[in-house]
Amino acid sequence: MASDRLWVGSIVIDCDDFPKMLRFWQEALHYSQKYPASDDWVILRDPRGAGPNVSLSRSSEGHLEEYRMHLDLYSGDAEGEVRRLIGLGAKMVSPRQEGRDFATLADPDGNLFDVIYTDGLKFGER
Repeated sequence: MASDRLWVGSIVIDCDDFPKMLRFWQEALHYSQKYPASDDWVILRDPRGAGPNVSLSRSSEGHLEEYRMHLDLYSGDAEGEVRRLIGLGAKMVSPRQEGRDFATLADPDGNLFDVIYTDGLKFGER
């Protein structure tokens, strides 16, 4: 019988500098490689099995100026995580502003993502 539900299995990020992006996202999320990385593809997985996979693929199209997707990363300590991510090589694009619950950063390849200030939520809550 076919499943009556779909779910996110992996979020794919195209990248230019594959080794740099692999190091960044593996450290940023504390994910492990599901299988050993090839020269242009890897699936990173949450070692606890709680979060979706994040896959990195070396882009054959070259760098895209506009992003087509982004991640919302939730955190009970968003300010600390923003500092940590910048220390890993992210760049601040738009800091948290009054009336907004997020800051926008760019990973080392320029892909945008948001860190959501989720005060009071525990890991995995949405």
